[in-house]
Amino acid sequence: MELNRRTVIAGAAAAGLAATALGGTAHATGGRKPVKELFGKLADGTKVYRWSLENGGTRMKVLSWGGVVQSLEIPDRKGRYANVSLGFDNIEDYVAKTPYFGALIGRYGNRIAKGQFTLDGKSYQLSVNDGANSLHGGAQGFDKRVWDVEPFTKGSDVGLHLHYTSADGEMGYPGTLKVKVTYTLTRHGDWRIDYEATTTKATVVNLTSHVYWNLAGEGSGTIENHELKIAAGRYTPTDSGLIPTGELAKVSSTPFDFRKAKPVGRDIRDGHPQQILAQGYDHNWVLDKGITAKPEHVATLCDPSSGRTLKIATVEPGLQFYSGNFLDGTLTGTGGRTYRQGDALCLETQHFPDSPNHPSFPSTVLRPGQTYKTTTVHTFGA
Repeated sequence: MELNRRTVIAGAAAAGLAATALGGTAHATGGRKPVKELFGKLADGTKVYRWSLENGGTRMKVLSWGGVVQSLEIPDRKGRYANVSLGFDNIEDYVAKTPYFGALIGRYGNRIAKGQFTLDGKSYQLSVNDGANSLHGGAQGFDKRVWDVEPFTKGSDVGLHLHYTSADGEMGYPGTLKVKVTYTLTRHGDWRIDYEATTTKATVVNLTSHVYWNLAGEGSGTIENHELKIAAGRYTPTDSGLIPTGELAKVSSTPFDFRKAKPVGRDIRDGHPQQILAQGYDHNWVLDKGITAKPEHVATLCDPSSGRTLKIATVEPGLQFYSGNFLDGTLTGTGGRTYRQGDALCLETQHFPDSPNHPSFPSTVLRPGQTYKTTTVHTFGA
């Protein structure tokens, strides 16, 4: 019988089982003030801090470097904890090697063709860092910045306010962009992300989170047996540079059809031309709901072996599903094991890639006097 997460936590607490580190047993917790500790120093001496949060049975560690979620621990169906987010145990690897593990992404999540766009008749050249294209904000995106972090407790919730000001012209983007991102752990153990931004000049913005998920536990092996469901009847095919062609293609009768839950690996080797280009899945799904005022459930990920589940709700119109195609065995994670191709996946809530160059896509333009706002909620179960 599958138990819901609150039943697992309550049952463990009733049995008097104490929570421990990885492999320990879940217990019900109240919201406690986040704890700050030094994580490391950058080459110039800048200190990077780590914040530990716990609420509702979810444990999370966040770095001031890139707003990185270094670890996120949740219980399985038997109440045993595992860290389900890929990451490193030192700042040096985050600086030199990370493929955006757990990071906040900006100013623009995903790709912009040739790092170029035109807005109000003026052309802009962005930092190019992915072949001929700009990826995730450029060579020094928000994932490589030190954020100001302010902890909070509010009622039964705990969390962090993260602040960063991106200067006019940074990575080629116009306007001084003031960004506030709030990570909240609710009393039920949900992880909510609220993004806000304002600008001094017309610009483009597309913020997201780049957690690599493995619900069996980081370093435990492939996610191809994870079952995934996405509420999307279309996706955006790409060219060889993974830039959208502009088409909104139907998922029906293709490996991209996740409207009913299926194992990630079931169709991953079907040889569809789009899979060959991406070496797996690395595409934006066009969510059926479109843009909404409040977060709506759009995706469910389940690991049958542990019973852990992740449900994602968002206001965004798109979801980038990346199947960890470029993990190559050269990175060693927090658990001391190497990460190989397909050892994790990403589910990035967002506007569509390269939207500034596709007028038919939902707009990512932000103007002075407007406030960019978007929310994504992660709900965990077992």
